[in-house]
Amino acid sequence: MTSLHPRLAQDTRPVAETDLCWVRYMNDQRFAWLVVVPKREGLREWHHLPVAEQQALLALVNDLAGQLERLTGADKMNLGALGNMVPQLHIHIIARFEGDPCWPGPVWGQGQPEPWAEDEAPAWLTPLTVEA
Repeated sequence: MTSLHPRLAQDTRPVAETDLCWVRYMNDQRFAWLVVVPKREGLREWHHLPVAEQQALLALVNDLAGQLERLTGADKMNLGALGNMVPQLHIHIIARFEGDPCWPGPVWGQGQPEPWAEDEAPAWLTPLTVEA
């Protein structure tokens, strides 16, 4: 088992946890944005996971992307696993809308995050389910 990279811990809040992953949301009101982080020590690349875990991770990401799309009515779903700034493997699932603050470009490094208050969370989070 591993720990969450400090940058991910700082920028995200918890949603759920499975045996394989932490599921978190980005603390930025501008976007409906999930982050899925496999709980494997030193893991940097998806293809370094055993095939069964790759498939489980894909199933989880696909399920969450579909739910987020339905819950938000997104125009486009963005998936990414860049890892250039944070080496720990993590997958971004971002609901995008024509006219959002970064449309049609990427969200990374654009503008200033608008954090949620400590006692607030996105409305789309409540109906979201994470299957173990």
